[in-house]
Amino acid sequence: MNTWAVVLAGGVGSRFWPLSTPTRPKQLLPLVGDRAMLAEALDRLQPLVPRERVLVLTSAALAPTIAALHPELPKDAVLAEPRAGGTAAALAWAAREIERRAGADAVMISVHADWAVGDPAGFRTMLARAAEAAAQHRSLVTVGVVPSRPDPGFGYIQPGDEIAPGVRRVARFVEKPSRERAAEMASAGFLWNSGIFVWRVGDFLDEVRAHTPEVASALATHADDMAGFFAAVTPVSVDVGVLERSSRVLVLPGDFGWDDVGTWAALRRVRARDASGNAIAGAVHALDAKDNVVHAEGNTVVLYGVSNLVVVTRDGLTLVTTVERSADLKTLLDTLPAELRDRA
Repeated sequence: MNTWAVVLAGGVGSRFWPLSTPTRPKQLLPLVGDRAMLAEALDRLQPLVPRERVLVLTSAALAPTIAALHPELPKDAVLAEPRAGGTAAALAWAAREIERRAGADAVMISVHADWAVGDPAGFRTMLARAAEAAAQHRSLVTVGVVPSRPDPGFGYIQPGDEIAPGVRRVARFVEKPSRERAAEMASAGFLWNSGIFVWRVGDFLDEVRAHTPEVASALATHADDMAGFFAAVTPVSVDVGVLERSSRVLVLPGDFGWDDVGTWAALRRVRARDASGNAIAGAVHALDAKDNVVHAEGNTVVLYGVSNLVVVTRDGLTLVTTVERSADLKTLLDTLPAELRDRA
């Protein structure tokens, strides 16, 4: 199968301030393991997708840095968005690029650079199954993750009729619910909307043209002009702009230790923890401390008798908050002076 992969690696990851900055966003940081998250995402695709068929979609500001950090990628593998246009536009442009290089029958796998995956082999097996389903059924396929908890921070997918073993139509997508509703949906067999998408590029572009006016007109008039295309689109997510409007969407359930690393609190789930439940990176000494997240870069942190804190240090700057409040760092950042907030 002529399989390609697109890794979405834009954004600044403001919820990982002060470690993540516009010039060093979270996908370029070793938040889960010893290597940057983008590097782990690229390795996770091997050997399912050869390096020469992997594209990285990022911002124009980050493209040179990513290209320099990953010389193993072909020179034309890093696609630099001149303007953020939403995931519908980003994936439409990537699909158009793959179609130009490999034809409309090429199968495109879309993943994000900021995930944790506990079972990489199981992840690749699931992607291969999704690619087969996309090619066989000429459909847009998503992998829905079997929930391990009722998480209100994720969108959910309700599986519908089974059309083949393990392959179901999508009955509906549900945006981030309340915690109570999330628990009900998890019990009822709903799946997390992981953001893993697989399709033949021709099928996806057909659906964009049919259902996504926010992108379709720009695709028609600027198919070979990236700057013109992104200037002309109206930003919309691929979930809202394409998948929720299409009748050709299938879902496969997957269970391979997937998690979205969206906040400091998420690191308690995806990092190795000590006997007291502390997720620690760097020089840290903890006594009678439990369930904390600590990232010490260039400094030593000492914890004594505290719980459920997030402590981040780097270059003379220290953030201390609670695990609960760490999901809402935007409120804090909006109050900070620019010279502190945007410190490189």
